[in-house]
Amino acid sequence: MQFNKMKCTQLVTVIALTFCAFGVNAQKSHVPAPMNKDQVDGRIGEAEGKTKEAAGVILDDKKMQTEGNVQKNVGKAQKGYGDLKQDIEQGK
Repeated sequence: MQFNKMKCTQLVTVIALTFCAFGVNAQKSHVPAPMNKDQVDGRIGEAEGKTKEAAGVILDDKKMQTEGNVQKNVGKAQKGYGDLKQDIEQGK
C-alpha cells in the first residue's frame, strides 16, 4: 500500500470532521440524566469505529474497513444497552 499526499489529506480531513461533528453534537444535545458507563463507552466505540471505517475506505484497506464496521456496530449495541439500562432505572 502506497501513501500519497491525496490519501493523507483525505484521512486527516475525515478525522478532523469526525471530531468536529462529535463536538457539535455534544454541545447541541441536552441529556436530562447523566449517562452511564455503557452509554459513554458505546458512543466512543461507535465514533472510533466510524473513523476507522472511513480511514479504511480512503486508504483502500478492506481489513481496516471491516474492523471499523464491526467496532461501530458493537458500540451501537453497547450504547443501546446503556440506554435500556437507564430507562429501566428511571422507570420508563
